Amino acid sequence: MYIPAHYKNENLKEVKEFIKKNSFGILVNLVKGRPWASHIPLELDVDVDGQDILVGHISKANLQLEDLAKDQEVLCIFNGPHSYISSSWYQEEEVPTWNYIAVHVYGTLHIMDEGAVLASLHKLVDKYEQDSERPISLHDLSPNTMRQIKGIIGFQIVIKDIQAAYKLSQGRKEDHPNIIHELKKTGCPASGAIAEHMASKK
Repeated sequence: MYIPAHYKNENLKEVKEFIKKNSFGILVNLVKGRPWASHIPLELDVDVDGQDILVGHISKANLQLEDLAKDQEVLCIFNGPHSYISSSWYQEEEVPTWNYIAVHVYGTLHIMDEGAVLASLHKLVDKYEQDSERPISLHDLSPNTMRQIKGIIGFQIVIKDIQAAYKLSQGRKEDHPNIIHELKKTGCPASGAIAEHMASKK
């Protein structure tokens, strides 16, 4: 990913937290020589050796499986908030732009066995059910319902490289107060989130 130096975030702890909070990602590889992408949960975890990994699963009917060979390098994309930035918010004339947060993760993919897949699904459901008024557990589901798991393939991606772009008007510090003010005025949740990120970087 092209990232100008002043937009690059090399704070690995912060970037990992971003991935955890924005874990519905995009898995990209080549299928018959063409780019192919699936929008799926990709959970950040560590393996038995303490290596950072992403854990996910896709349907066995997904054509992406055809070329997901062992040790193939894949790309995982995680998108955060983004917002249009009007140059009318600047003190001096300039073109408009767009602020955003995006993370690209590269790694090698390995297919998991059925036991590991089931364990990962328990962990995934428990994570997202914990704040529910009536949380469910996979333990509570009938064998008939759980048979659907036979239709998926689980995998781990051993992370080799993380690239993080945090484009937050870094070159316009003098305009930050007004940009933040105008972003909050829009009432758009994504714009508000960008404003909060800009404010936290002061």
